[in-house]
Amino acid sequence: MMSLQAKLDAFKETFKKQAPEAAFEAFERSTEDLIDSGQAEKAIKAGEKAPDFTLTDPEGNDVELKDLLSQGPVVLTFYRGVWCPYCNIELQALEEVADDIRTQGATLVAISMQGAADSRKSQRDNNLSFPILTDKSGQLSKKFGLRWTLQPYVMEFFKMFGVELPTIHGDGEWNLPMPARYVIAPDGTVAYAEVNPDYTRRPEPADLFPVLEQLANKAA
Repeated sequence: MMSLQAKLDAFKETFKKQAPEAAFEAFERSTEDLIDSGQAEKAIKAGEKAPDFTLTDPEGNDVELKDLLSQGPVVLTFYRGVWCPYCNIELQALEEVADDIRTQGATLVAISMQGAADSRKSQRDNNLSFPILTDKSGQLSKKFGLRWTLQPYVMEFFKMFGVELPTIHGDGEWNLPMPARYVIAPDGTVAYAEVNPDYTRRPEPADLFPVLEQLANKAA
């Protein structure tokens, strides 16, 4: 079976062949600049306290972190949006292990800055059994240290692909979260954190299980 990263790499190769060279170069440069900014190192790390949150699911229901934690550990995955093929490949990979995550007593939740309609589309297109919550204007991703503002030179290429973030997010801003995956222990402490300023690279879902097993043993 192909690893998640192998699937992402294969998609990247295809995209490179099909996309205008200037677009591919702008996306690469944008990633390099984000890496060089050092922002990823400032994001919330394992051992730190997770920010509390109340976000809405696509049906408009409030979902509170403390309610989720009362049932056990929480796996959070921050992703860019329904328009991002890398994110959809990752969501599908997480869906493949979603039952195993629940077997470990944990809850899996995706978080995105997009609105309810786009989240419903994400859930439908990727056959997800876990909810996608709306992080309005990226307020929560800002608290996690994940939210960043796109560089002006890359915005035109997003527009070229029809990705008008100010409209998609409804906040008039060109912001995105860096893709990130967290495991939050029932006491609200971050047990696992993986943040990557390069959106074409994501951790393997299997990386979660040693952490979840450890937390399950602790609870027992």
